Amino acid sequence: MHKTNPSGYCEKPFQCSECDKCYASKANLETHHMTHTGENPFQCSECEKWFSTRTWLKNHIRIHTGEKPFQCSECDKSFTCKSHLKRHGTTHTGEKPFQCSECEKWFSTRTWLKNHIRIHTGEKPFQCSECDKSFTCKSHLKHHERTHTGEKPFQCSECDKSFTCKSHLKHHERTHTGEKPFQCSECDKSFTSKSSLKQHGRTHTRENPFQCSECEKWFSTRTGLKNHIRIHTGEKLFQCSECDKSFTFKSHLKQHGTTHTGEKPFQCSECEKWFSTKAELKLHERTHTGEKPFQCSECDKSFTCTSNLKRHGRTHTGEKPFQCSECEKRFSTKAELKLHEITHTGEKPFQCLDCEKWFSTKGKVKRHERTHTGEKPFQCSDCEKWFSTKAELKLHERIHTGEKLFQCSECDKSFSRKGNLKQHGRTHTREKPFQCSECEKWFSTKTELKLHERTHTGEKLFQCSECDKSFICKSHLKQHGRTHTGEKPFQCSECEKWFSTRSGLNNHKMIHTGEKPFQCSDCEKWFSTKGKVKRHERTHTGEKPFQCSDCEKWFSTKAELKLHERTHTGEKPFQCSECEKWFRTKGEVKLHQRTHTREKPFQCSECDKSFTCTSNLKQHGRTHTGEKPFQCSECDKWFGTKVNLECHKTIHTGEKPYVFLM
Repeated sequence: MHKTNPSGYCEKPFQCSECDKCYASKANLETHHMTHTGENPFQCSECEKWFSTRTWLKNHIRIHTGEKPFQCSECDKSFTCKSHLKRHGTTHTGEKPFQCSECEKWFSTRTWLKNHIRIHTGEKPFQCSECDKSFTCKSHLKHHERTHTGEKPFQCSECDKSFTCKSHLKHHERTHTGEKPFQCSECDKSFTSKSSLKQHGRTHTRENPFQCSECEKWFSTRTGLKNHIRIHTGEKLFQCSECDKSFTFKSHLKQHGTTHTGEKPFQCSECEKWFSTKAELKLHERTHTGEKPFQCSECDKSFTCTSNLKRHGRTHTGEKPFQCSECEKRFSTKAELKLHEITHTGEKPFQCLDCEKWFSTKGKVKRHERTHTGEKPFQCSDCEKWFSTKAELKLHERIHTGEKLFQCSECDKSFSRKGNLKQHGRTHTREKPFQCSECEKWFSTKTELKLHERTHTGEKLFQCSECDKSFICKSHLKQHGRTHTGEKPFQCSECEKWFSTRSGLNNHKMIHTGEKPFQCSDCEKWFSTKGKVKRHERTHTGEKPFQCSDCEKWFSTKAELKLHERTHTGEKPFQCSECEKWFRTKGEVKLHQRTHTREKPFQCSECDKSFTCTSNLKQHGRTHTGEKPFQCSECDKWFGTKVNLECHKTIHTGEKPYVFLM
């Protein structure tokens, strides 16, 4: 129906036969009709593009000439066409005269309202001729078409980078100018784009307006939802041109590309380190500022990035959304799943540039590289010690706080880290899942296996800077270093004695508690340390894994071998402080010193006699029990001591080891 004024005159007498729209002039109707026919009779002489109206061609030509005849009276900005100036004017007036009847939102232009209404109707009238995608407005289609053509018509005058749309160029130019015109009303943060501000605002409101139709999860951004949906579809649109890897979105491909180029274009202004992505730099800068903007709603913990907060949140919910397709185990983080999958594939894609070793994760190669550089970027705020990894620092900080988050469900023991709890759990289950490929021995931890393998390879990576000794693991080097410094950092809370190693302290504590948590599987005897039960078990198996390189004798313990080696070298490293005599072992010098002090700390429970060492007490105890544990293999007689047995054996051999001079 035609619109008429009060006098009865029709304002728009020219009606389209296709869609019933009316126009005031025949020329306007003819122009409109071309949207149905697809006719574009006007061509640009510069780039040969075609347009449906002379006006649109005229506006387009100004892109080539740079002409902007329409200037804003409020600011210095100029525009190529009048409609753009009019739209810009609303940014000064704040005028939004067009309202959506569905959600009552207001818009500054009729076009924006029209595009918005399509969100409610689901209408997408602009379809790509190359693929099946459709869009709500023409500009979105135009922008999308450039993904097919590769066209990037908007170039930065500073660095010559090109972009598919003007808004991307404008956003990019702010990286040169530092301009951040969009400020958050809740906090002091500013942003380069309106969309970034809007996205940031949701960290205050906790709004998640975008829902996944598959699993009903909510997301704060449309991009976040779009990326999430690809988890369900398995779609990976972005493929690396160097290798066969594909990625769910472009930023991950770009980040991956740096593993091939080694490029690190982003530098920290504080410590001058370089990073491959802007996100990595931003995250790193928070180690200097101490900023942790993401707080857990369940507890008081704060985090430097949303991914860490999200991962932490799963400790409250117990959620494990990532499943292994091989063995169906579930994991709370994608990184844990990826790391686990490598146990199936054996893949190690990351190489150290110094020693050419390969690693399964980027983090592992990064941590390994610090063994070459000696870098320790993480400092404890309590005692100012430096650490090479964040994990080491975190673990160290628990020494100050005494925090032990991980408790054993079998006993009352608690641990400062999950790995120690898992390792401890195997003392209950006796599980040993890691096998040596050389000798087929099984180990309860991967670390134990790795250390054991070095006994086959002879590899000793860690060298003492004071002497020429090398060690198979860092802890042994650290422990050895204390023989030079005399440091004893571990103190017993019962008797205030100090120890150079934590294991020495733990072993000592059992003297007070009487605890013996390790049992022999053969004779059911209990021992205070794992090392003691292991050494004891060799009395059943007869195993002697340690060989002397001089005389090829074998020994059941490393300590026995070391002691034996001193018979070849004549080394006596332990000196008595009273009489300056030297001894082969610490035990010997300790026992000797009791001849000066007259100390006899080992008392018989049956009588009042005391002894300088446990072996003498044990031997004496047999006078009460009548026990004779040593048997002669020739005549089956039994003896109370090994010395008496050896003395008896000379009757059979005829040997006379003792010559008496008369």
